[in-house]
Formats: sequence, structure tokens, C-alpha cells
Amino acid sequence: THVPPRPTLPGACWDERLTTGPPGICVDEGDTVSASQSSDETLYCEAEAPTVVEKEKPGQESSETDLEIEDTEKLFTTGQKELYLEACRLVGVVPVSYFIRNMEEPYVNLNHHGLGPHGTKAIAIALVSNTTVLTLELADNCIMEEGILSLVEMLQENYYLQEMNISNNNLGLEGARILSEFLQNNTSSLFSLRLSGNNFKEESAELFCQALSVNYRIRTLDLSHNQLSDKAGEYLGQMLALNSGLQSLDLSWNHFCTHGAVALCNGLRVNVALKKLDLSMNSFGNEGASALGEVLRLNSSLAYLDVSCNDISNEGITKLSKGLEVNESLKVLKNVLVSEQFVKTLDSVCAIHPQLDVLYKAVQGLSIKKTLFTWTNPMKLIQSYAEQQKISVLDFFRSLNPSGEMRMPVGEFRKAMIQQNKVPINRYQVRELMKRLDEKTGMVDFSFLKMAKS
Repeated sequence: THVPPRPTLPGACWDERLTTGPPGICVDEGDTVSASQSSDETLYCEAEAPTVVEKEKPGQESSETDLEIEDTEKLFTTGQKELYLEACRLVGVVPVSYFIRNMEEPYVNLNHHGLGPHGTKAIAIALVSNTTVLTLELADNCIMEEGILSLVEMLQENYYLQEMNISNNNLGLEGARILSEFLQNNTSSLFSLRLSGNNFKEESAELFCQALSVNYRIRTLDLSHNQLSDKAGEYLGQMLALNSGLQSLDLSWNHFCTHGAVALCNGLRVNVALKKLDLSMNSFGNEGASALGEVLRLNSSLAYLDVSCNDISNEGITKLSKGLEVNESLKVLKNVLVSEQFVKTLDSVCAIHPQLDVLYKAVQGLSIKKTLFTWTNPMKLIQSYAEQQKISVLDFFRSLNPSGEMRMPVGEFRKAMIQQNKVPINRYQVRELMKRLDEKTGMVDFSFLKMAKS
């Protein structure tokens, strides 16, 4: 049977002795394949012919790839497991048993598996036609530039994968260049990308920001534990002023100082999409805190902000709190050390915006007596009130909800608890109460009290 020749692909390597094997696999010269294998049992990989006429590809498929599968009939008749095993054999790696067992699950965790670039390539080949894996974890696998190239080539064909974690792979500038080129032309379904701990510096930040200034598909981006400093803050600020898709950005554990903080805040002032921002473990200082306070006065989308461990003193915290007085979107503010004066200011702010929850670990000058009062069991206070009024605890909670139902959104519950005047309870106790009632679903559920009552 005549096998049509494969078109020449720039950058692809083909063993001229090879006549069988999964299509699109770049085979090392040391790999050999048994000649007795039938083309009906395995996908083929045609050697380059000297007089082949190149097949024209559509304009949008101009990028180089060696993961393409052209024989769609054999694609659907070859099982996912068999395809992966054959890919492993041809690139010379041992198959990962966990992947074989879970390749039809929506979540695949291959963190710390020592895949290397070739093992990553085998995984990528298997995922080209996979329709079930939605989240792929590949942190700490030394995948290097070759592995990243295989992954982005796979994503050009796979329209099902939505979240990918490739943290702690030391990708560096070349890895950033490959990823940014992919992001600029991203037509995949990928919306979450975690790139923590990859030795990215200013040049890498510039590449990513150029891509994200024109591509709004990515909604969650993790750039924590890198080496981004003030110049990167400028690039990120410019990107945030343009991007209308990014909703969560983690920049913790980098090297942003005052200049970078101010530049970043310039973009945040006009950003209308970002909802969660982690800036912890940097060096914003008081000037950076002041710039963030100005952001909170103008920004109407940010709901979560972490500024822990940023060399912010009482002066900076005071400036930051000024922005809270007019901000109506922020629901969580995290810091480590605040002053008692800040706590007093915060109490007045929370009276106006009861949906706001500020988290901190310590208060300078706060007495032990006040600390004990802060953590008095709130449920005991509610039980005491219920006994005095001769009602059940369930009746008390249901009275907070206008609809009378036993479930309500976290924000509405916090607001109702702060504003009610039946039980003397403060916002610290409300937070403790919510830990017991919130099942991490965004809803407070007190229906279990009905069972306890019966």
C-alpha cells in the first residue's frame, strides 16, 4: 500500500530508516523500530523524500511543530494509552504509570516526576488528541526549553486543556520567549497559567507583558518566586492598563521596591478586570503603600489584596487605610503587622463597608485583655442570646436572611452580622464564625443547625 510522503517541517528531525511510529514524533538516531510492525497496528512516521512537494498550510498554522497528527482516521482508532506508550518508546523514556492510570481524568498531577524534556514531549504527544484532561500539573520536572516547545505545540492542537502549572522548571528567558510567542497567538482554551519559580527577570517580564497586552484569554497568572524588580513593575503596569481579561495575578516573593510599586499602581488605577492581587513578600515601603491607597480610591474591581511583608510602617498603613474609606469593591485585605490606630480607623471603615474583611497577624500595642475579647467564642454569644429570647440558634441565623433560607453568600452574611444589633459581636468574631459555617463555596450554610435542633 502506498503511504503518502510527509511534508517537510522546519526544525523537525526524521530518521530515514523509520517507516512506522506515531506521527509527529522527533526521533533520535539511536531509536530503532522493528520492521515487522504493521502500519495497521501503529501510526506511521514517514521519512523525508527527496522530491516531496510541500503541502500548503493555512496562514494561521505557520508556527513550526513536530507534534502534528495528520492521519485522523488512525488518530481515533489508536487508544490514548497505546499512543502514549509508543511515544515513550520512540523518544526513549520510561512511561509514567500515574499518567496511564489518570489520562482520562480531568485533573492530572505530574509534579515532581522528573520527566525531563523527553518525558514531557511524550506527555504532550498523548495530550494532542486528549479531550478529558482539563488541568495539568507539571511543576518541578526540569522540562527545559525543549519541553516547553512540545507543550505549546500540543496546545495549538488541544482545545480542552484549561489550566497548566509549569512552576519551578527554571525556564529562564528562552522559556519566556517561547511562552510569550504562544500567548500572542493563543487560540487554545488555556485560561490559567502558573509560572512560579522559573528564574524570570526583566526581559522575561517584558515579553509576557507584550503578549498579555493583546491577548486577554489568560484569566489567572502566577509569576511568584521569580526575580522581577522595578523595571518589571513598569512593564506590568503598562500591561494592566490595557488588559481586560486578567482576573488574578500573583507577584509575591519578587524584588519590587518603591519605584516598581508606583509604576505597577499606575496601571491598576485604570484596570477594570483584576479581582485578586498578591503582592506579599516584596519591598513596597510606605510610598508603595501610599500608591496602593490611591489605587483603592479609584479602582472598582479589586476584591482581594495581599500586601503582607512589604516594609510598610504605621505611616504607610495609615495612607493605605485612606483608600479603604471610599472603596466599595475590596472584600479582603491581608497584612501582617498593624497599629492600634489602624484598627480604630478600620472599625470606622467597616461600619461604612461591612463587607470588607482585613486579615492581619498582630497589632502593635494591643493589650492581652483586648486580644482575649477579640477571640471570644461568637457561637456562645449567639446561643446565650437565643436562650434569653427563647428562640433557636437556627431562628437567629434565618432572621439575618431576608428570604428566610438557610444559605446565603459570604459577603451578605458578613454584612448582616456586622449590622445586626441583637448580639454584641465584632468583625473578628464574625470571621471566626464564618470559618465554621463557610464550606469554601462562597456560601454560608447553617442548615446543619436544623439537624442539631431535631
